Formats: sequence, structure tokens, C-alpha cells
Amino acid sequence: MILFRWLFTAGLFLIISRYIPGIEVQSFSTALILAFFWGVVNVLLKPLLIFFTLPLNIVTLGLFLFVINGFLFWFLSTFIKGFEVEGFGYAILGAMILSLGSLIFNTLLKDSKKDHNVPLNSK
Repeated sequence: MILFRWLFTAGLFLIISRYIPGIEVQSFSTALILAFFWGVVNVLLKPLLIFFTLPLNIVTLGLFLFVINGFLFWFLSTFIKGFEVEGFGYAILGAMILSLGSLIFNTLLKDSKKDHNVPLNSK
């Protein structure tokens, strides 16, 4: 299941780079590396950033999370060769599309799991 999510995220990076002019992913292997590091950054750095910016998140009613996601998206472009983001606005847009695609994927995945967990003799 993790492999499927990794491949899907890599595909999302490729789709984003195709349709957003300020974002460039050079190859599928670059997209795979991006997807891996996107997961690592979301597990290790994102919770810390959310914790330290909690007052700002509360004041903005959670809208500052867009800035955090955009920053992490841009941060990946600073050290992954073959991934370029022209500006912070493009980073926020790319992160929003990536998050929306992941939300849709996770929703569809949960719905398919519900269909398989129905007992045969339910009364």
C-alpha cells in the first residue's frame, strides 16, 4: 500500500509540473525522489513547524498551513536536483494541488476499504 501511495504522489508531482509553468520536474526518477522526501518532510518537519507556528495558525484560522505547505514544497526544490520552483506563489499553488490530489486519493482508498470489510452474513 505504501508503494502505491509513493507512486501516486510521484505521478502528482509530474502532473503538477506539466500544468503549472513555474514548477519543473525533470524526470520520473526525480518525481520518485520528490515523493519520498515529501513524505519524510511531512513526517519530520511539518509537525514541528505547525507546533511553533500554532498561535499564528489559530489567529489565521488554519490558513497559515498553506504557507507551511508551500514552504516545505519550496524547501524540497532547494536540495533536490531536477526539481525547480520559480517562486513562493508557485510553491503554495503546487502544495495545494498536491494536497488536494492526496485528499482525493485517500478518500477513494478509504471508500474501497469499506466495501471489502463488509461481513457476508450481516443481520
